[in-house]
Amino acid sequence: MERRKPRPVFVSRRIEAPAHVIFEVLIDPTAHPTFDGSGMLRDGGSIALVTGVGDAFTTRMYLPDVGDYEMRNNVVEYELNRRIGWEPTPGDRVAAISSGLAIGASQGYRWGFELTPDGAEATIVTEIFDCSEASEYVRGAVNDGQGWIESMTKSLERLDQLVCPT
Repeated sequence: MERRKPRPVFVSRRIEAPAHVIFEVLIDPTAHPTFDGSGMLRDGGSIALVTGVGDAFTTRMYLPDVGDYEMRNNVVEYELNRRIGWEPTPGDRVAAISSGLAIGASQGYRWGFELTPDGAEATIVTEIFDCSEASEYVRGAVNDGQGWIESMTKSLERLDQLVCPT
């Protein structure tokens, strides 16, 4: 019997910076390895800033069981200084083989960030992982998204440190 489809997983953190400052970091793919809490992202992906829905950026990644690989991230949500979201797809042969999908094929999950101003100089930043459209295999591998909560929490801590250095 197929499991119920999961709901998106959310982790939020209040960051003492205006939304536009945080958004500038989120739309810069070169910054993502700096605040990544999973330890999977590597330098060397796309360098162009994301400007809207329909853009795509590449991330270089690493997993011990897979090795180095690339993901192509198709931007599916974009609201200036409020929201950005993307759908990762296999970006090279290694990613395609490890996922069992063709390069560029949807895996049925999305990553994103939502920014909610909290006063003039602070923002509630929510990282979102939604695997509700992913295969049962993918959902099982990430425990319906619950397996990402620790990494998401670390990512928001690092994002806070990046935009609010002490």
